[in-house]
Amino acid sequence: MAFLRTVNRCSVSKKYGLLIDSLNSGFGGKIDANQSVRKSTAAATSLLQDKSVQAPKDPLDLSFEDARAAFKSKTNWELLRALVVYQMCSYETIVTNNMRLMKICKAVLGEKLFTAVMKATFYGHFVAGEDEFKIRPKLERLRSFGVKPILDYSVEEDISQEEAEKREVEASVPAAGDQLEDGSLKQYHVDKTFADRRYKVQSARTYFYLNEATCERNMETFIKCLEAIAGATYGTGITAIKLTALGRPQLLLQLSEVIMRTRQYMAEIVGGEGNVLSHHTKPEELESKFEKIQDKESLRKFLTQVTYDKEGILHLFPWSGIIDENQELSTTFRVPDLKTGRMARLITQLSTKEEEMFKNMIRRINTIVKAAQEMDVRIMVDAEQTYFQPAITRITLEFMRKYNKEKAIVFNTYQCYLRNALTEVTTDLEQAKRQNFYFGAKLVRGAYLEQERARAAAMGYPDPTNPNFEATTEMYHKTLTECLRRIKAFKDKGEDKMIAIMVASHNEDTVRFAIEKMKEFAIEPSDKVICFGQLLAMCDYITFPLGQSGYSAYKYIPYGPVNEVLPYLSRRAHENKGVLQKIKKEKRLLAREILRRFATGKIFYTPKGNYIPV
Repeated sequence: MAFLRTVNRCSVSKKYGLLIDSLNSGFGGKIDANQSVRKSTAAATSLLQDKSVQAPKDPLDLSFEDARAAFKSKTNWELLRALVVYQMCSYETIVTNNMRLMKICKAVLGEKLFTAVMKATFYGHFVAGEDEFKIRPKLERLRSFGVKPILDYSVEEDISQEEAEKREVEASVPAAGDQLEDGSLKQYHVDKTFADRRYKVQSARTYFYLNEATCERNMETFIKCLEAIAGATYGTGITAIKLTALGRPQLLLQLSEVIMRTRQYMAEIVGGEGNVLSHHTKPEELESKFEKIQDKESLRKFLTQVTYDKEGILHLFPWSGIIDENQELSTTFRVPDLKTGRMARLITQLSTKEEEMFKNMIRRINTIVKAAQEMDVRIMVDAEQTYFQPAITRITLEFMRKYNKEKAIVFNTYQCYLRNALTEVTTDLEQAKRQNFYFGAKLVRGAYLEQERARAAAMGYPDPTNPNFEATTEMYHKTLTECLRRIKAFKDKGEDKMIAIMVASHNEDTVRFAIEKMKEFAIEPSDKVICFGQLLAMCDYITFPLGQSGYSAYKYIPYGPVNEVLPYLSRRAHENKGVLQKIKKEKRLLAREILRRFATGKIFYTPKGNYIPV
């Protein structure tokens, strides 16, 4: 483990020269990654400040029925291909058996012909290209039509259910065993029935832990994404990462359980419920509860690690120390037990190897975020299952505290199909305010709804999800409104608007709601605090009109070799089957635009945009 940490510091942290080294081998001179980013950023700034350059801005049709605006960035061939692909996604048999059909086609056609067919159809429609170099024209064209990228290397392992379950169970059980003790929360323990985390999940990729070396490779892949996006996006690009790609899932499970047990502990001590900081408990109030604790020295150490401000206690444990100073988990998560009068451990004793694995995971995340900061790119941490999410959110917030000092570099993702979404966002906004860092959030409906419901029912814990689509929409809108209200408060005081929100939704009603609320709160697109995001090749009739009318708009850009993104393409086919109404509208607008072009003689249409993204 220590060897991995040493090797990585030598190979990766040398200005993160993974992609740049490849470029250097093809050129006569040495390329400085930082200099390239500085030059591209300076060029963009100069362009925006040049008063003689008037970026076009189109009126926005909030019915999203403007086919010309939706597809002006597409060639006629791309429109025809999209129409064919969406039609194929409408056929139940094709979608249900798509992975099997792709494998049969590959066996019959051979490698080269299969690749050519995929590039002409599904791959060409849903994926930007094979590598960091081949996607560059796509990124440049998106930018010229007012749209920015969120880059994701979408290579996924095509492993069997049996192999997935085996890996997950092995990687989720502590060295000391996985026995449920007094006070344990079974939600945060592995269950073999749901060990294949792809179960009932169509719109999110899944990483299965194999070993620490694989996590190192995943880190290097994320840094390649940063490098690929840095020079092409002028400080506006985003890379998406998943924490399950960077460490052992057991550690996220255990940390999540600690966080939830800490909330229960705080409620038992001072009453109420919710996150520790929401109680606004003063340190002296907490100390007064522990008069019967016998181990005074351990109690003193516990009380000195409590994080607080003038409004009360923020954290019972020194999270900053865990992130910044490599504190050990086993010795950190201990609380005074009022029943026994002794200190009690909230986490299973970790082995030296497990402690080292956790430090490796934090070090990988830190390497990625530090690279993003130096390259002027942002990091979006994807949400995952609820049994991982408390740990993911806590770690992400600590990296916000560390790096979001001057602007939002790190973003967390909140799934609004969860009953506690508004509470969690409100609490995290409060922490950001009290600790004075920029808060970045992506709001989504969520990817794990059916799995979460099935797991809760099978394991006997409360269903964490909203009861229906309408309740999820209401939760999304309430959460977004709370964020906008706080942004407005910053704006009214003339202070820095220390909140940045991405409305990541393919639902046009939600997009309309966001735009109307922005107007209600007098938040302009030029304030650069609200942006919108959709997947590449999905709901173009929302993304491109937004970008071309002056709103900050993003496309989630997958890329990777044809054969290695087949699981991603399979999920896209299933997802499109699940949103037939959106496909119907997209197909109708595509057909309208194709007919318009042919009727006006634009048989050979070449897209040419001169928009400047916000």
